[in-house]
Amino acid sequence: MNEHPKFAVIGGGSWATAIAKMLCVNLEEIAWYMRNESAIEHIKKFKHNPNYLSSVEFDTKKLKLTSNINEAVKYADYIIFAIPSAFLSGELEHFTESLDGKIIFSAIKGIVPETSLIVGEHFHEKYNIPYDNIGVITGPCHAEEVAMERLSYLTIACGDSQKAKIMAHNLSGNYIKAKISDDIIGTEYAAMLKNIYAIAAGMAHGLGYGDNFQALLMSNAIREMKKFIRKVHKMKRNINDSAYLGDLLVTGYSIFSRNRMFGNMIGKGYTVKSAMMEMSMVAEGYYATNSAYKLNEGLRAKTPIIDAVYGILYEGKEPKKVFRKLTEKLN
Repeated sequence: MNEHPKFAVIGGGSWATAIAKMLCVNLEEIAWYMRNESAIEHIKKFKHNPNYLSSVEFDTKKLKLTSNINEAVKYADYIIFAIPSAFLSGELEHFTESLDGKIIFSAIKGIVPETSLIVGEHFHEKYNIPYDNIGVITGPCHAEEVAMERLSYLTIACGDSQKAKIMAHNLSGNYIKAKISDDIIGTEYAAMLKNIYAIAAGMAHGLGYGDNFQALLMSNAIREMKKFIRKVHKMKRNINDSAYLGDLLVTGYSIFSRNRMFGNMIGKGYTVKSAMMEMSMVAEGYYATNSAYKLNEGLRAKTPIIDAVYGILYEGKEPKKVFRKLTEKLN
């Protein structure tokens, strides 16, 4: 392993921008791939991403910006993917550069629709990347608060603890604290599932339910998450740790949560299509709901909240009626 590994960020959205900001604090140079060439030119000229977290100013001497994903992959030892899961396969189709020996970290909170796998499993199955070379970056952390330099926390999971430590070290700073975990599967599923529960929280708010019900919903959500993850990957974990419960709470309650915002619109009467058009960012939980529901047909975990969100988003059920029934199932 290189004594001074090189890092690349794949993605041009808010989370990719936040990760690039964190890395630039600790590194002399990083590669940053984004599809949008006009955004790249804007960053070179004005030192900030025009579309996301525009308050973040970059030292452009530290950025090796490229719209060619293979250039970024060739440059780096550690590659951080921070693009919506629904678009991952499309980006990977452009790969000609080998991933052999590369260390892949996913900052993606979702399931790859084409394979119904979380991102780590997708790279393992499709690209033969060993699990010791795959990691996950989870919260509780919102990109917007990183931009404002508010104290934030990350969980870095990897089968190889040394690689997790290297990633944690290079993301840490005065306002970023990072800890490591060996639960690569569980933390990634938790990062995906919490977006579904945040949509449910938003729906409840949009329907007029108050804080009392929100608290009940979140306490049921963490128990439901525990059952689901245990079915997928049984190991000793504390579901009340910040990587699970903390990430769920910030996504379920924060004003910055795009999944909560999406759910709130649905609760207020927006159609799925109109809510998506209204939002400038992707609500990962929409795609995750379909994947989790289908996956659970085989797992058979008891998931009334996921079932309710799926019924509303994919079966066109009336939110008010679905939530009325859901209130009878929660405790």
